[in-house]
Amino acid sequence: MDWTRHDLLDLQDLTREEIELILETAKSFKEVSTRDVKKVPALRGKTIVMLFFESSTRTRASFELAAKRLSADTINFSVGASSVSKGESVLDTAKNIEAMNVDMIVVRHKSAGVPQMLRDHLDSAVINAGDGCRAHPTQALLDLFTIQEKKGRVEGLDVAIVGDILHSRVARSNIFGLTKLGARVTLCGPSTLMPKDIEKLGVTVDYDLKNVIKKVDVLMMLRLQIERQREKFLPSMREYAREFGVNKEKLKGAKKDILIMHPGPTNRGVELSADVADGECSVILEQVTNGVAVRMAVLYLLAGTKHEPAE
Repeated sequence: MDWTRHDLLDLQDLTREEIELILETAKSFKEVSTRDVKKVPALRGKTIVMLFFESSTRTRASFELAAKRLSADTINFSVGASSVSKGESVLDTAKNIEAMNVDMIVVRHKSAGVPQMLRDHLDSAVINAGDGCRAHPTQALLDLFTIQEKKGRVEGLDVAIVGDILHSRVARSNIFGLTKLGARVTLCGPSTLMPKDIEKLGVTVDYDLKNVIKKVDVLMMLRLQIERQREKFLPSMREYAREFGVNKEKLKGAKKDILIMHPGPTNRGVELSADVADGECSVILEQVTNGVAVRMAVLYLLAGTKHEPAE
């Protein structure tokens, strides 16, 4: 199939075929990163802006590296030293950046819906690098890529997403991606951090982690947002680690080829014990590696499309 979308806002918007095209394109780009000269001229002459209103290490570096390996020019936008700190709106800031004839804007913002708002007002391609608790499409894509690479398929697998489901944009995007590719998804975490009626998205909820671990092929752990502790969602970090953290003891009943995943950064001793995070079942660092290839694929595919005004 041919790629026709101009922007990437959420996996909810994509068809199964579109997701599969991104993953297939990423396969060829992963090979580029193994060469002595890690560069192809695919996006030479294109300008990509990293517009991050929220702190990020992995996602920002991954997008920038992906752009540079495609030979694009990149601009890192520092919010603290910008007109935003002087009261300028996000949209006005983006419009001023676009006036410099840039081709793509990769945006992260603490408020849900900002990428959609920019997409409705800009001609440049907009890529969502995370917006509030709503979506993180490229993280979900690299997770799907990693599962497919390690297991040979996504369809028919049992995947558990464990942790703070309520505040997790990673969980939400993965639910859409995994279910569209035919995986069975189970959510596990404290009842206070489980969204109401989440089962309507085609997932199962199970609060017994030991039971969940026994039946799944992939265990996707989420970062516990420690700042939520102040909001009284949890009795204590120690209790959370005891009930929903994973260590060697809890893995004794797991399948031998279970995959342990985490979007990072990992709170060691909370979501995962150190020996599990660094163990043979962990693919955490492979997720990071695959993130560059997946984001190269996204940038490449979007670069070949034309803007269509939003309805």
